[in-house]
Parts: sequence; structure tokens; C-alpha cells
Amino acid sequence: MRSCWQTFTILLLLLTRLSLTLLAQGPLVQEIELEGRVTDQLGNALPDARVELFHNNSGTKDKPLQGANSGPDGRFEIRAAEMGEFDLRAEAAGFRTVKIPVSIRRSGNSEIQIQMQLSKRQESITVTADATAADVFSPDPAEKVFVRQDLLDANPGHPGAPVSIPGYPVETASGGIKAPQYFAPGVAGDHGEPIAQYIAVGDYLVPNNLSANAHGNGYSDPNMLIPEVLESAQVDGGAFNVREGNHAVNLAATYGLRSRLDPFMTLTGDYRDIDVAAGLSPSPESWVAFSASYGNGFLERLEHRQQYKLNGERVFRTGQHQVTLFSVGYYGLSYVPGLVPIPAANSGNANSPNLGDTIDPRQKDQTHTTLVALNDVWQLSGSQQLQLSGFFRTYNLSLYSDFGQGLIRQSEFRTVAGGNATYANKLSEYLSLLGGFDYEREAPRRDDLDRYGFFTPSAPTYYGPFTSVDANNVTIGSLTPYIAAEGAVAQYLRYYAGWRYDQIDLVNDDLLRTQNSFRKRVGVNSPKAALSFLPKDSWYVPLLSLSFGHAFFTADPRIGTGTMAGTPIATSRSYQFAASKTIHKTDVRVTLGHVTSSAELAKIDPDTGLQLNEGPSRLRFMTISMRRSFRLGSLLTTFSKADARDLATGQPTPEAPRTIFDLLGTIQKLPFRLQVRGEFEYVGTKPLGTGCNPASLGAECIGTSVKEFRGALVRPFLSGRLDAGINVLIASGYTGQTTETLYPSDIQEVVGVRVPSCASVAVTYRFGRSFRP
Repeated sequence: MRSCWQTFTILLLLLTRLSLTLLAQGPLVQEIELEGRVTDQLGNALPDARVELFHNNSGTKDKPLQGANSGPDGRFEIRAAEMGEFDLRAEAAGFRTVKIPVSIRRSGNSEIQIQMQLSKRQESITVTADATAADVFSPDPAEKVFVRQDLLDANPGHPGAPVSIPGYPVETASGGIKAPQYFAPGVAGDHGEPIAQYIAVGDYLVPNNLSANAHGNGYSDPNMLIPEVLESAQVDGGAFNVREGNHAVNLAATYGLRSRLDPFMTLTGDYRDIDVAAGLSPSPESWVAFSASYGNGFLERLEHRQQYKLNGERVFRTGQHQVTLFSVGYYGLSYVPGLVPIPAANSGNANSPNLGDTIDPRQKDQTHTTLVALNDVWQLSGSQQLQLSGFFRTYNLSLYSDFGQGLIRQSEFRTVAGGNATYANKLSEYLSLLGGFDYEREAPRRDDLDRYGFFTPSAPTYYGPFTSVDANNVTIGSLTPYIAAEGAVAQYLRYYAGWRYDQIDLVNDDLLRTQNSFRKRVGVNSPKAALSFLPKDSWYVPLLSLSFGHAFFTADPRIGTGTMAGTPIATSRSYQFAASKTIHKTDVRVTLGHVTSSAELAKIDPDTGLQLNEGPSRLRFMTISMRRSFRLGSLLTTFSKADARDLATGQPTPEAPRTIFDLLGTIQKLPFRLQVRGEFEYVGTKPLGTGCNPASLGAECIGTSVKEFRGALVRPFLSGRLDAGINVLIASGYTGQTTETLYPSDIQEVVGVRVPSCASVAVTYRFGRSFRP
């Protein structure tokens, strides 16, 4: 801890010294600030447009004097070193390049308005994904958080979490190799199984959940994405959209990708870790990025973490077709820190040994994946669109973990393939139709669970007797038709009505107990509906939305060491009511939610191989969020309270967060041209089950609260080509909290992975534009 803060202090002093040195090199030139706003042809704010300043009548090959990207509200700011006649050039994907003359005076410069027109090659484009928008593709404004680049940059991230979505805490208890677990208010599930996750390739939602994984249902792994390629993250009520099916019980998260990358290289590191990322755009509508990481973390247990990522995208246009190709390659390996007893949370058990950072230093994870996805948007007319899409993915997982009863080995190799056809037609303002088919086939092979003996500190390399607990070949196939209608009932009242039917085939070939093999076909009907009141901005009344939907997730079909086939599909009913209003340029939103889920017998206990019963359950939550963009920065805060219970017993649902508070902000203009970005996250204490108190085994086990502040202090140099900064993590608490019985005790204890505080330095260099129009 001391070395971490020493590193932070030294880096801060070096950055300040560098700034003062550059200032002392000569007299300061009083720069002239130019402010402006970029909009589309309808007057809507156009974010992430590139605006550059050139000498008057300069050629296209001349280097720009200054440049900036427009923010979420379309606004930009450029600093000029001299007065005179200049040209401003603005570029944005899907729009024609705009070039306008500007006269720069010492003072009194008026705000510059730049209006951009759609490119002739493209008849329609989604300019914004406003949190209050409603259409046939995104029908429910009840629970939607749209995070653009300025807020994504506010979190410097940490291994395994490419993006921290404001209001949805993320846990990475495994050193960043296994998938992180995202929490929504009250959501409880192994690796966030009620949360569907997608990658937006063109307009195709590529599913990123892996069903019936060796380490939990609905395993979604964003590790394969390089943070710099992410342009946005959107979270909405997944239960209410016909396009969002499996695992969308509570909500769905979609990662949006950039349309281009200016050539860059980023180096982030400290005395134990180093990460490098680089990317460029070979053409106006393509990009490729590479990332490599190596590190040991800040715990006593050395992680020896390695991660290698390759991401790329290319857009092809021919006639009325826009084809998007996206591909991924990822490999990760780490000796991970392990769960250790949390002293403050133990209920009377004083026999816990001092285990340092892990109860078993043999723990490790290894995973690799590849993904290829293709989306063809065929614009049949101005109101009709046909999309044809598909993807293929491989995934491998091999991990050794100690869950208290011995070392567990879980491994699998799977292939996943899917296709989609979607037709949309806006007949009028009162009726838009959408219909389509989804197909997906997951094939995990050698989905194994093995158990070794107890860990003996005197013999750290001894694995003990080998026991094969479970081994299965599983196939999960689904064919899903869906249809939806959306439109205006009246001038300010909109409706959405949809239905999807998932025909799911499950094949479980038990390689150890052939009598447990089975084939089963299950049909799931999922009606969807939303009714929204969208008033004028000038009215005092807020936006109101009421939504209802059925949802489901595929459970683990393996029987393990049990005696009966488990529940193949767990279903839910979701209701939401939301009210939002912009008050004094601040977006305020209140969401109320009620979700009931069916019972399931499916999850496999990693210690015993036995199935676990869960539910029926009920979740209620309230979320209040406020968002505001300033000329010099932005601010977003979220507060959530929830209650989740087992309806059969009345007991709280273990590991479901009850209180979440998140505050995220950016300030782009400080003395010495410093920029600051930060996020504070608080997750309150969570109930973790029963069995911690020796006097009463039915007593509830209670975890501890987690507080994290992630921040970055950045300064641009060389006219914005070089950014140098410091990333900090100030943390208190334990991630991955759960309960385990540690040998030789028979009393459960609260365990977790300590979250250490740390600091690192980050340097980004931009090489200039990859292409010229």
C-alpha cells in the first residue's frame, strides 16, 4: 500500500514539474478560444464530429493547426494562436465533409454553427441514441442509460473491465482473465445471468452471452474488446424488446464501436504492470487495433497476467447495401488471487488461518476466443430496410479455483454460430413494423468439472486425489421468430407491442453417467409492450413510460451428481414505470421496477457437483439518475435501492446488491491545461446466505460495503498529439464476496478478494489522421 502511494506521489510531482518546465521555456502565447456546435440537417446535436482549423485556402494535405471532437451536445472548442482568416473543416462518419471560412479576432468571436448533411451514399443514419427516444428498434425509454465517449474516458478501467457503465458496478475477482460480473439494482446471478450483453456490429446485436458455461449461466465476456475501440455503452430494459431475448431478464447492455480510429499508441504502467494499445484506420470506414498486457497486480499473490487482443472492423458499401465486418482474437492467462476470509464479516469464527491473498496459490485461469460477425443493411427504400447478419465464435476456458473444499478444475471448448434476418418498414408516423428470425447454436464440448484434494500449505504443489465430478457434451439450439409494431396513438403518446417465440432444443450427453443423458425441446412465449408519453421540452410535465414484458434465460442442462433433469428454462415477468425531465439543463430520471422469476433447479455446485434450487423470486427496485453536460465537462450520478427475496422462504436473495451509488464526472479545463476524470462507486452490504453463526446456522451472513474511486489526471502536449496522465484507484472493501466452508471448520465464512489501491501512469500519442477525404 505504501509503495502504491509513493508511486502516485512521484508521478504527480513529475507531471507538475513537466508542465512548469514547458511554461518556463518562453513567454506564453495568449490563445484565442473559438466555440461552436455541430448539428445534423435536422438540427440535432452531432457528437464525435472532427473539427479542424486550417490556414485560409490551404490544401487537403496540409496539417491542421488545431483540432477537436464535438461532445455529446455537439459542442466543441478550438484554441487559435493568432488572428486572421482561416478555414474550419468538419468530418463525421456518414456525413459530407463541411468546410467553412472563419475570421478570428482577438475578442468578440461569435459561436460557430456547423450543420452537416448526410452523405449521398447513405440514405439514413442514427445520429443519436437519446435516452428518451422510442422507435421500433428501441421501444422502451423506461430504463435506458446511454454513455458516450466523454464518460467512457472518465474511467481508466482495470484488467478485465473494458468499461465501467455508470450505475452498474463491475467486479473482477479473477485478475481480469475470466469475465467480470456486472450488477444491476437487485440482480443476483452467477456472472450476471439476468443481463443480456451485445456487441453492435452495424445494426446487428451480436450476442455475447454463453449459456450453460462451466462457470455459470449467461457468462458474458467483454474482455475481448479493446477499450479504445468502444464509442458507447447502452443499457436498457431488456425484457421489453423483441430483439433482446436470452438472458434479458432484467436488462440488456450493448457495446457500440467506433467508426474510425486516428492512429494512436497508449502505454499504461506502474512498477508491476504494463499495458500497450495501438490502432489506426487504413481507410475512412475501417480500423484495426491491438492490445497487450502483462502484470502482477498489487496483491501479494503474483498474477503473471498476460492478455493479447486484436480487434478490427471494415464497412463496405455497394449500391443500397452497407456491409459491416467485425472480428476479434483474444488470449488471456493469469495466476489469479483467491477468495480469503473477510475478518470484519465473520460471525464468531476465530479459527481462520492467516491465508494472505489466497486460500490456494495454485489457482489460475486461461481462456481464448475468436469472433467473426457480418451485418448487411439493405436499404430497400427510404422507409424499408432488410438486415441479414451472422456470426461465428470459438471459446475456451480452463481454470483452477479453490472454493473452500479443494481445488476445482473447470474446462470446456465451445463453438457458437448464429444468424439473423430482420425487416423493418415505417408505414407512417402511426405504424412501424418489424419482423425477423434469430438462429443460434451453442456447442460446449468436454464441459468438465473435476475436484482435487484439500490444499496443504506444507506441500503447495500437491494436488491430492483426482475426482472427475462432471463431464458433458451440451448443445443448445434456438430458432426464434419475432414481430413488433410501434407508432403514435396521439401526438405525444406512443405505443409498442411485440411478441417473440423461442423454440429451444437442449441436448445433454453425460460422458460419465449415460443414464443422465437427455434431449428436450422447450418453447417460450415472450410478449412485450410499452406505452410512453413524450411531451414537448417546454412543458412542465415529465416523460412517462410504462412497460411490461416476459423474459427468460437458459439454465444449465447438466445433471451433475444429482438424480433428475434440471429446469431447462427460467422465466420472468417484468414491469417498469419511469418518469424523466430536463430541469435547468439537467436530465433527471426516476425508474421503478418489479420482476418476478420462476423457480429453477439447474446450477451446479462447484464443490459437490450437486444442483442448486433457486426461486421463485421477486425483485423490486427504484433508481434515480441525474445527468448534465457543461461547457467544460459533464456529470452523471445514479442512486439505486432494491429488495430481492425468495418467495418460497421469504429469505433475501444472496449476493444481490441492495444499495448502489455512482458519481462520475469530467472537467476538461483546469490550470496548466490539466483535465480530470473520475468515478466514485459505492455498493452497500449484501446478504450472502446462511450458516455463518455457530450458535444459529440459520443466521444470515452479511458482507461488507465496497467503495472505489477511479480517477485520471491528464494533460495534453504538442498541440494535443500527446496526452500524459496519472490513473488512480482508491479502494476499500472486497470484490467477489460469497460464503465458503474452509477446512477443517464446518462453519461458513464470508470470503472475498481484497481490492487494493494503486496508481499508474498513462501516455497516449496520436500520429495524425489515417486518411484524407
